[in-house]
Amino acid sequence: MKFFNLLRKELKELINAQMILSLVMIVVIFMVFGNVMSSTISEAVKSESSVTLSDCDDTEFTRELLKKLEENDVTINKIDTSAEGDDYAAILANNKLKSIVIIPKGFTEALDNGEHPELITATEMKSAALIESISSTAGSGIDQIKSIISDEVAARTGVTEEELDYIDNPITVTDNTVISGKSAKISPESIIGRVMMLNEFLPIIIFVLIVMTSQSLMGAISNEKIDKTLETLLSAPVSRISILTAKMLAATIAALLNVVVCMVAFSGFMAKAAIDISKNAPDALTNAAVNAQNMVPDSVSGNLSGVLSAQGAMNQLGLTLTATDYLLVGIEMFVTIMICLCISLILGALVTDAKQSQTILLPLMMAVMVPYFISIFADVNSLPTVVRYLVYAIPFTHTFSAIPNLMFGHTGLFIGGLIYQVIFLAACMYFALKIFNSDKILTMSLNFGKKRKKKGAPEEE
Repeated sequence: MKFFNLLRKELKELINAQMILSLVMIVVIFMVFGNVMSSTISEAVKSESSVTLSDCDDTEFTRELLKKLEENDVTINKIDTSAEGDDYAAILANNKLKSIVIIPKGFTEALDNGEHPELITATEMKSAALIESISSTAGSGIDQIKSIISDEVAARTGVTEEELDYIDNPITVTDNTVISGKSAKISPESIIGRVMMLNEFLPIIIFVLIVMTSQSLMGAISNEKIDKTLETLLSAPVSRISILTAKMLAATIAALLNVVVCMVAFSGFMAKAAIDISKNAPDALTNAAVNAQNMVPDSVSGNLSGVLSAQGAMNQLGLTLTATDYLLVGIEMFVTIMICLCISLILGALVTDAKQSQTILLPLMMAVMVPYFISIFADVNSLPTVVRYLVYAIPFTHTFSAIPNLMFGHTGLFIGGLIYQVIFLAACMYFALKIFNSDKILTMSLNFGKKRKKKGAPEEE
């Protein structure tokens, strides 16, 4: 009964009004950000099926060219830029455009003379953001113009459609990907795209979980030590093991609550963006995709249909997680949380003032951030030997690389990392229990500067 009273007390201290307000703010921020992203991406998707064009040549051929573009479901916004000449900044500013395609005077004549006619594009770049670059280009319209002109040149020179298809696609590439002795007819890029989504999602969960866990427990311990309430609690007729367990369990519950809210909000943000794009994307995109598929030769089309079955290829390659795999990942995440709790408890015991409580968490955060960023941008197993062992010495590395190791058949690395984490946890728990069961938790500090000052004081006298 005393244990549950302690647990309730710790939960009240951790799950307070400030924490609930922060969770509500996280949900609101993700909702607003999701709406902004969805509208921005939707506009970018729409811009891919439209092009602003100025036909300065205005010949029968260019008019036929525009007509064929419209038949291919490209929305054309035709304007006159003859007044601005080649002042492209003025053209974009006066017409409030992000990009424009200009067919200059003499385009048809150059094509008739067997020359390479010039097609001019002007694009205003306001930032280096990915969405901005997607929505401000006219690449889709230009590609279709090239395709139409290629057909026209082929017709003029007597090249048949079959011969033109062969010229454009002289070979058929059949991609095969091999993973852990299993092979499938699929390009590595298709596999990487799907696996990266999963490999990036788990590190985010783990990172948030570690940060929330360590901050909650270390903050509680340091505040109690600074306010002298920890000394009162330890002098009460309650087992110190019960006090320690209640603190760690309460911190775990609070951290899990933070992670669940963050991940639900993040998932809602991703779903909001995806749903809005699917609703707002024009039918022209679907039609354009069908037209593009019809333009591909049968030999390439057959290969393309094989590439598109990415999920089946992943199953064939064994890039799926079983219930046992998820259980193992859950166990490793639990061990990781326990390691964080023990380290946070030890660090919290060293705090003597509020200023220290804000900076003493830095070593733990650095130990988390190093494997976190490495897991996103690189494969730990591909690092140089010395660097790889140094990174593996950090216990959190094994959690960040858990799913890749299981998916790609590195079971030995996963089991070895889990064993290492258990040993590391045992060592941390030993030191935490030793500190908590003694009076050192009330006297420990990191006031090295004060000690040096005391040693130097007699010399000054």
